Amino acid sequence: MRPVQSSIRALLAAVAGVCLGMSVGVYAACAQTAEPEKPPANDVLFRAIYKELVEINTTESVGDTLVAANAMAKRLLDAGFPPADVQVLSSGPRKGNMVARLRGNGSRKPVLLMAHMDVVEAKREDWDFDPFILQEKDGYFRARGSIDDKAMASIFLANLIRLRNEAVMPDRDIILALTTDEELANSPHDGARWLLENHRPLIEAELALNEGGGGTLRNGKPVSSNIQLAEKVYRSFTLEVKDPGGHSAQPRRDNAITKLAEGLIRVADYEFPARLNPVTSAYLQIVSKFDPPEVRTALAALMAGDNRPEVLAPLSKRANYNAQIRTTCVATMLEAGHAENAMAQTARATINCRLLPDENPDDVARQLKAAVKDDKIAVIPLGTIVDSPASPMSPEVIKAVEEISADMWPGIPVIPTQSGGYTDSRWLRKYGIPAYGVSGVFSEEGKSGVHGLNEQVGVKQLFEAKEFLYRLVRRVAVGDPH
Repeated sequence: MRPVQSSIRALLAAVAGVCLGMSVGVYAACAQTAEPEKPPANDVLFRAIYKELVEINTTESVGDTLVAANAMAKRLLDAGFPPADVQVLSSGPRKGNMVARLRGNGSRKPVLLMAHMDVVEAKREDWDFDPFILQEKDGYFRARGSIDDKAMASIFLANLIRLRNEAVMPDRDIILALTTDEELANSPHDGARWLLENHRPLIEAELALNEGGGGTLRNGKPVSSNIQLAEKVYRSFTLEVKDPGGHSAQPRRDNAITKLAEGLIRVADYEFPARLNPVTSAYLQIVSKFDPPEVRTALAALMAGDNRPEVLAPLSKRANYNAQIRTTCVATMLEAGHAENAMAQTARATINCRLLPDENPDDVARQLKAAVKDDKIAVIPLGTIVDSPASPMSPEVIKAVEEISADMWPGIPVIPTQSGGYTDSRWLRKYGIPAYGVSGVFSEEGKSGVHGLNEQVGVKQLFEAKEFLYRLVRRVAVGDPH
């Protein structure tokens, strides 16, 4: 072949990497007809599972997690899992949980993979699109549950099938639990709690991987990978004022609504004492490196034991940092009055508190009572509190997350976090199973729509999370860095 022809052929090969056995004259036709590379079979399966699960309505009002549990169980059975290793358990009407097991050699205790299938409400008239039809648009998957938490549920399911198809023999059983009612604060059908209290042997494990952590994007670029080791404890109170009421034409300054409002202002002005735990200390030391000097100075003071309000003001003024360093309470609901032309006989407010993991709930109630400064305002605890201690910093899990993150997203830090909200990990930790919130799903702060309108996740980011969790589960269960 002459040099010119050789150069052309080399160039074409470099650009396309195909049709190398054909002459230059037919290369163009070949390139036009060459089929694009097919995605891996497991990616195709994952996409199908994800679409199916997202499009099953699992809201509390009209949804059905039992339908979802049966659909996910069928996926595993169709993939060849033994029926004895795939169970659907109902914790109540329209409430389903699915528990499956990929058996290992038993040399170590199992690892539990947990994700919830229920989602928060989504009204079609409020959204820009049907929240229960999965869309792919502008590089995003969009739907209710596209992140929270059907992304992780679908990933775990597809990856479990992948591991079975690869004939992997783990050192320990891999248990997958897809649960119901995680989004409801005090549901009697909460799947994680129900399984622990009624079917503990099915999900008994040395450790668990769950939602709660994820990655942070800034201007489309990964900046941190977060691993949740703790979460604040959920506790609500009712502030209530009872009064004889009376005609609105003869008003009294001490009427029920006014007294309640004054008490609410005092609660809003009250700051619970600030303190750090190992998780929040590590978290703030990392993230505050990019903050102004006054923030770093305030953090150093708190670490040295100085919790004077004036010293900690730079931390307290930032809502995200303030939520890390202290218990917080905020008014979320109001109810008062019975007629437009009458003073209220009853006025109530709901106060939602998020307690530090080691906070004494009775102390919080006492501090709230002291903060309202009015004996006529009753402080009434609501619901059941879930005492949930922080998970230990497992060297095995932390190292795996760090090394896989470094390989997939070089240069970003892995940050231990304490969530302000709660997940099913609160039940796992309460019952002695250390849980680690880590998903590998990266999103821009304030743009994901989780619990809000138009929930979405980047297509690229979702498939990266799938690969991340495959590597992490394989590392933790099999012991290799595949």
